[in-house]
Amino acid sequence: MAPDFLRQSLREHLEWWEFKHFSSDREYFAWQRQQFSSEDLKQLALHAERKRTGDCRDEIAFYDLAAHPKICPVLYSQRYEYYEEIGVRTMAHLGQAKDVLDFGCGIGVLTIFYACLFPEKNFIGVDRSSASIAVAQERADKLGLHNLRFECVDVEAEPLSGSYDFVVATHALVQSEQDRGLPSQSWRTFERGRHLSQQLSFEERTGLAVRLDGLCQVLNSSGRMIVCEKTRQLARRVPLQRALANRGLQLAERPALIRYRTVEEVVDDGPFYVLSRGGEATLNWDEEPEQDQGPRFNPDAVSMSAGDVNVPLYENHWPSAQAAWEGLKDRQVIRETTRQAPDGRQVHAERGSSREQHYLYCANTFDQRQLVIVEEARSATIDEYYQEILRGLT
Repeated sequence: MAPDFLRQSLREHLEWWEFKHFSSDREYFAWQRQQFSSEDLKQLALHAERKRTGDCRDEIAFYDLAAHPKICPVLYSQRYEYYEEIGVRTMAHLGQAKDVLDFGCGIGVLTIFYACLFPEKNFIGVDRSSASIAVAQERADKLGLHNLRFECVDVEAEPLSGSYDFVVATHALVQSEQDRGLPSQSWRTFERGRHLSQQLSFEERTGLAVRLDGLCQVLNSSGRMIVCEKTRQLARRVPLQRALANRGLQLAERPALIRYRTVEEVVDDGPFYVLSRGGEATLNWDEEPEQDQGPRFNPDAVSMSAGDVNVPLYENHWPSAQAAWEGLKDRQVIRETTRQAPDGRQVHAERGSSREQHYLYCANTFDQRQLVIVEEARSATIDEYYQEILRGLT
């Protein structure tokens, strides 16, 4: 099937769900205010905060509320472009599958779409929100789908059943969005140590271990799996990849980075992994930072006049700032400090000079890097910035 056909078919499917695509946040929130009362908005905000800070019961309660017929179209319209990106990419890999498990299917938006497009395949959608599963089954029954069923299963409390040659798990394995992940060995490097205890701790506190183990138990020996989580940050991507590799899952193709728009923000998501079991691995897992948008460092350009006195000679807030800092010629450190921040990060702040310029470099063990260079006449601004960083560490 051509991608354009799939995308158009998916948009028609989302319209059937009464989801709307908005070109501006203002339009979306105006529509939201028309649909929701102030009490509705209050309850949604309350459940969203509990989901963010609470346990699995709070998460289930949020999705039970989200499945309500009044709330569902409005809330899930925020995920319109997510459904497009994930749906089209997933459908491109379902061709050879026969029995497909959609883990964490929610209200079944994409599961139902897959079953409609591939009537010769068998689909099962699993989620631990009973209200979501009820909505999904009702929708599937309306379409008279006989190759699809839904089950309410909490894999943390009971095992999955069946055997599948294809498993889909998107935004369903790593549930703790606030978890920082696995720190680097020090502020000087992006490399992660091989401490088994740290890896196991990440898998346990995010729920990854029990969910992934459950999926591996029902994926047959030659099966494939799609995984896409909110793990673009290297500190979360590395332990997710190690968890996949440690369970014998290999890359079937190079991971794809995902970008889509939700209300109020552009989301850098993924990577989108297509995984296989068995056979000889042909692709290696990449634990390096992805290429970023930091400006290329050119010492000769930095030495030129800034022109605008409010603009530094050079400024980079991306991981590539580390290479720029390492490339500073004749670097002289004036003052520096390395401390443990209250949130557990190891943070290094360095105030120094390089030839006729002055710089501030800041790095931590969760991959944040920052380099600012100014001419000597503005070095006082660097001193103020340095002190501000130190105050933030107390």
